[in-house]
Amino acid sequence: MARPVSYNLIHKPLEADISIAPMPDGHQGDGYFTTSLDKVIGLARKNSIWPLPFATSCCGIEFMATMGSHYDLGRFGAERVGFSPRQCDLLMVMGTIAKKMGPVVRQVYLQMAEPRWVLAVGACASSGGIFDTYSVLQGIDQVVPVDVYVPGCPPRPEAIIDGILRIQDLVGRESLRRRNGNQYKALMESYGIQ
Repeated sequence: MARPVSYNLIHKPLEADISIAPMPDGHQGDGYFTTSLDKVIGLARKNSIWPLPFATSCCGIEFMATMGSHYDLGRFGAERVGFSPRQCDLLMVMGTIAKKMGPVVRQVYLQMAEPRWVLAVGACASSGGIFDTYSVLQGIDQVVPVDVYVPGCPPRPEAIIDGILRIQDLVGRESLRRRNGNQYKALMESYGIQ
C-alpha cells in the first residue's frame, strides 16, 4: 500500500514567497501611475546590472562563491556576468593589482559604455592590502574612479552582496544628467579621461 507524501507542510500564500521591487515615488489613481523618467530608468538600471569580474587572486574565489547557488547573486538582478567590457556596466576589481596591470584595468574601464560603475572588492583592490611593495598598486582608485569599496581580506560573500546592493542604491538614485555635470567632468579629467 502506498504511503501519502506531503512535500509542503507549511502552506504560505504566494505573496509571501515573492519579493517585489519597490515602486518609485509618484502619483497614482484609478488605472494610472505617474512618476519621473529619472526614477523609472534608475529602477530599470539598478535591477539589470551586468558585472564584469576582473579577478586576480583570492577575492575572485569569494566572488565565485557569491555567484553559486547558496548565495545566488542573480536574485539581485546581476545574473549575467559578462567578460566583454563593451557589454557590461559594473567593473568588479577583485584581488591584487600589480602596477603593470594598472593600464590594463584602465583600458577595460575605458572600453565600457557609459554609464559605468566600479566596485573595488577586498583590501588589495581598495588599498594594496598587505602588499606595500614597489610592484603593487596601492588601490585601483589611482587609475580609475571607484564608486563602492568592499573591505575584507578576502571579503565574505555577504560583504560582496552588500557592495552590489550599495551599487544598486547608487545606480537607482543617479540622475540622468549627472554624467553631463561639471563635477563629473572634473572627476574624469582628474583621471585623464575625456
